[in-house]
Amino acid sequence: MKKTAAWLATHALEQLGVRFTFGIPGVQNTEFYDELNNSETVTPILVTHEGSASFIADAVSRVSGSIGTLAIVPAAGLTHAASGIAEALLAGVPMLVITGGIRTDLGKHYQLHEIDQHAFMKPLTKASFRIERHADVVPTIFEAYRIATTGEPGPVFVELPVNLQLFPEEVGDLPAYAPPPAAPLPAQADIVRAAELLLAAKRPGIFAGWGAVDALPQLKEIAEFLQAPVATTLQGLSTFPATHPLHAGFSFGPHAVPSARNAFDGCDALLAVGTRFGEIGTGSFGVTVPEHLVHIDINPQVFNKNYPAKVALEGDAAAVLQGLTFELQAHGAARPAESGPQAQIARDKQAYRKEWHDHDSKGRVNPARFFDELRRQMPDNAIATVDDGNHTFLTAELFPVHASRSLILPTDFNCMGYAVPAAVGAKLAQPQREVFSIVGDGAFMMTCMEILTAAKEELGIAYFVFHDGELSQIAQAQEIPYNRKPCAVLGSVNLEGIALATGAAYVRMENDAAIAGAISEARRITATGRPVVVDVNIDYSKRTAFTQGAVKTNFKRFPLAQRLRMVSRALVRKVTG
Repeated sequence: MKKTAAWLATHALEQLGVRFTFGIPGVQNTEFYDELNNSETVTPILVTHEGSASFIADAVSRVSGSIGTLAIVPAAGLTHAASGIAEALLAGVPMLVITGGIRTDLGKHYQLHEIDQHAFMKPLTKASFRIERHADVVPTIFEAYRIATTGEPGPVFVELPVNLQLFPEEVGDLPAYAPPPAAPLPAQADIVRAAELLLAAKRPGIFAGWGAVDALPQLKEIAEFLQAPVATTLQGLSTFPATHPLHAGFSFGPHAVPSARNAFDGCDALLAVGTRFGEIGTGSFGVTVPEHLVHIDINPQVFNKNYPAKVALEGDAAAVLQGLTFELQAHGAARPAESGPQAQIARDKQAYRKEWHDHDSKGRVNPARFFDELRRQMPDNAIATVDDGNHTFLTAELFPVHASRSLILPTDFNCMGYAVPAAVGAKLAQPQREVFSIVGDGAFMMTCMEILTAAKEELGIAYFVFHDGELSQIAQAQEIPYNRKPCAVLGSVNLEGIALATGAAYVRMENDAAIAGAISEARRITATGRPVVVDVNIDYSKRTAFTQGAVKTNFKRFPLAQRLRMVSRALVRKVTG
């Protein structure tokens, strides 16, 4: 049979269960968009910017079983989308990136959008493909999907030249997608050795990252068997519920909240699952990792990069943890609950909360009171999209996450502008769940026009914008050593005007007394299918444990002469104003 590459690509996406594509049509992918428009199972979604498209696709992959897919123009569309593609790569999130391409049948140079897209994509993706024949379209997209979703997931790039999209050719019988076999388990002897290390420990602990997001039953069983506290990475906040008495908090070093800091004090064996021990998750590598480290990850390249593992177990987190549970139970007895750190964790969490509640926010919104009320009103399975900034660490420390895959955010690539478009992807992928964003005003201004897409698609999303007029995370990091905040103070922005321009409703949250009513009103509006911008007059005057701890960790690492120079400069500036 004769088919165009546009038809073939659409057919391949249908076979893979792709539900949406995100992008903007252009001269080199209009045929693809026409075929997508004919599909009964794939819906093309128009966005305002391809950078937002990649964040939307990222969110679809994170909260659902469908892979986020881009359908974008080559060159400029791809460079716009690069930030979200790189975010997905470093976060281990699968994504299909499909662009058009210049004509390969003209023999002409300097065509529109003619750049080496594959050289550009090589460091940002797991693999890239340029399709040269119609017969290769379906097998190549299937292979791209296999690479994107196996091992450590990530984005894969496919270029589809426009002439192949436009002109039909004979293709013969089309292949069916065959799922790859499950990842093999580690050697049994290594699993036994890991179990023996953990059983011999007096104070074992567990550190879980995003790679453990689908291994909650196994994590809970091991944590309860060992009576081990569980800390998570930033990206892994929704891997283990804060309602569990062994949940300690985000990370466990000097930058962590007291409940995690104290629970891991004296930890003599650590079970790390689905984490790379990256800079943010470790508070600028400020954690003390014990000699007896058992590290589980599907990507063997992460082992021994920052902290040496006594036992490294390569494989899927849930499967490896299940095997480890069997060996723990075969070689030891479960520890009684009263021997664990639950009581201390509960006391520390309550004391930290009280410290925040006692803080005088001077007529602005107290972050702890805001997050308490947000948690009280939102259902456990509501999805939060969070951006990059001071609000990120306030959320990590003060908002208890109750369900798996219910909080997503940028981490290792650390890209501002994620939350607004990511909420669009989350709501499209999970329309039955409430979706809301926590976003600082600086990050909000980067991608706020994507609320147009939410309004057009009738997506009820609440955008809680922490409005203080600064790039606060950087401003605080500047203020400590420099006693000034160069280029961290924002221009004035009228959030009500942005809401009006994008078709969203607007709610103002002036102070603590307005918190409950503003959240309730926002939820009422979103239930009608309309997005809403909530203007939160946030108080950032109290610093998070993360900010204080990470700054101290980095400062202590400086040479003595540099520390003296920075302290003296800050003191002089403070005295002289």
